Amino acid sequence: MSYSYHNRGLAGKQLYVAIAAWLILVIAGATCTWYGWFGPGSDGGQQTAEEESTPIAAQQAVTTPPAATPTTPPPQPTVVRPTVEPSDEPFGYGIAINGTGGGDINYWMDLVKKLGLGWVKQQVRWGVFENSPGQMDWSGYDAVVDAANQRGIKVMFSVVDAPRWSRSYTDDNPEGAPPDNLSLYADFLGRLVDRYQGRIHAIEVWNEENLDREWDTAEGVNPERYVEMLRLSYQAIKSRDPNIIVISGALSPTGLNCNEPYPDCPPTGRPIIMDDFVYMERMIAAGFLNYCDCVGAHHNGINMPPDVAWDEGYDDPTAQFRGPFDNPDHSWSFKSTLWGYHDRIAAAGSDKPLCVTEFGWASAEGFDGYPPGFEFALDNTLEEQAQWDVEAFQLMRQWGFVKLAFLWNLNYSQLGWGPEDPNAPYALIDFQGMPRPAFDAIQQMEKP
Repeated sequence: MSYSYHNRGLAGKQLYVAIAAWLILVIAGATCTWYGWFGPGSDGGQQTAEEESTPIAAQQAVTTPPAATPTTPPPQPTVVRPTVEPSDEPFGYGIAINGTGGGDINYWMDLVKKLGLGWVKQQVRWGVFENSPGQMDWSGYDAVVDAANQRGIKVMFSVVDAPRWSRSYTDDNPEGAPPDNLSLYADFLGRLVDRYQGRIHAIEVWNEENLDREWDTAEGVNPERYVEMLRLSYQAIKSRDPNIIVISGALSPTGLNCNEPYPDCPPTGRPIIMDDFVYMERMIAAGFLNYCDCVGAHHNGINMPPDVAWDEGYDDPTAQFRGPFDNPDHSWSFKSTLWGYHDRIAAAGSDKPLCVTEFGWASAEGFDGYPPGFEFALDNTLEEQAQWDVEAFQLMRQWGFVKLAFLWNLNYSQLGWGPEDPNAPYALIDFQGMPRPAFDAIQQMEKP
């Protein structure tokens, strides 16, 4: 929009009108500039987020595809990749913490501050804390928000798990299902924003919805149904606080579909697992990019370095866990998974960034055991864990299409479940509460 200065010989009244119009344009321009710097999606302030994992290690099943040959991955979209420069917008460094599972929340937040990270991620299990409609126990989350805000750390809540009273379908999975009426979830998010107005900075709408462990419904996983949840949630959040970053639920890198014949899939025809690339393409077709500020992503790096693509022929002959080397697939690779998401978003004509709400490498070195099925934690030394956690942060910032990244995790080793807890090998502190090498590496890492 521009202002024309022709007809400079206008009479006095017309001149006053012109001056008034010019002043309006100046004010409008200043408003747009302010909005661009400090409006929705901007990082013109501090950052935090926190998460609480489930006892069954929800995120880990996501990044552990079966050892058998996966189904053929979908074809890659045709995308010409330009050179991606880091955004002028500050990159957000964060970590997932368990702030409601015991211990002193102020101590945990002090550790986050010591690490030099600006965000924490805390998972909110709606179904656990609202056993009756309208009877929500906010006390643990109040403490997390207060402790973070006191230290200038930004908070991201990842909200999952509808209460039993809100859903009719039940099976042997006690948690991890959306409500029958998706507007109930949006209503809960509205109440959450109202309670913490101006004190939380991002919300992740659900988690790993391409697995029926997290989306346990009679019809099975359904990308279009999830997009409807995201649409309702986006409207509920933005109508109350347009500055909150809305993150779509991060998918699980699975590498297979369970609505096709497969040895580990039940013969019911009910889709319980969907390849993350297929699921994302269906979300894109359903318009999900219109209902988020950032696209959620997960990857827990198995036993491959973060800079190695799935098809580069990388092999570790000493590895006990052979999945990535004997059955190559994009889902084993941190690099291939994130670039695969980015390419699909770009092919849809969007520059929407990623928010990596969980990443990290597991190491069982120094533990008296390891979680069943997590043999890759035996392959990674503590030094490799430290090196790869840092390199992943650096790569995501350099790639330029990642806005926020949350390391998994700070303190899940402190839940008392022992070395078979799938969350513990990722923790930055050991069972005795002492820092592992990755803690010092993240603390010393430059955070531009």
